[in-house]
Amino acid sequence: MSEYKRLSPIRWHATPAQVERRDGWDVVLRYEKEDGGPMLVDLSHRSRWDVQDREIAVLRPAGAAIPEGVGETFLSEGYVVNRMNRTQASVWHLGSGRPWVPEEPWGTETTDAQAFLAILGAEERVYGLMEHVCPLDLAAPGQGRPHLVQGPILHIPCQIVPFAPNGRGTAAVLVTFSRGYGQSMAEALLETGHSLGFRAAGESVLMKWLEGRAV
Repeated sequence: MSEYKRLSPIRWHATPAQVERRDGWDVVLRYEKEDGGPMLVDLSHRSRWDVQDREIAVLRPAGAAIPEGVGETFLSEGYVVNRMNRTQASVWHLGSGRPWVPEEPWGTETTDAQAFLAILGAEERVYGLMEHVCPLDLAAPGQGRPHLVQGPILHIPCQIVPFAPNGRGTAAVLVTFSRGYGQSMAEALLETGHSLGFRAAGESVLMKWLEGRAV
């Protein structure tokens, strides 16, 4: 029986230089002409889950603790865990190992229902781009990073997690949103970020960013 093929909602107009087949996805590890500048990375193949329970604080999805406060984010053992509201959290797998497979009724996989993007680069460029597309101040003084922001980018409802620069000076903003907006969002971000030097990059860029955060 042939493997079920899974398709990202995002297609960059760039030439892949290295591709890996993984869990039905064709994952681009690297594109041609990546030059280390600010980057947009399609992470839609990365596993994600919605966790809901009235006793959510005691749950341990993928063995990770759920933040107590709404809007708080934990980054632990290759997972991003975001507290959305009193009874709900989102969990994103970014690590190198096999992702968690929930057996409990409170965990629902959302991978194929959403698009997932990373915006990576020098802090002034990453947040410079976000100032053009998001009405919210993602780097407001006194606001811890990482943290979860639930709001619009280009009028599209999103979950947004901004990070301060890691040990290598690379800041990041991770964004999930409804799959149907994937291509439009990607093209709009690339066009808006053109003057700042943004271009498509492969998943290897994400792994280097994670190494810099010692996850």
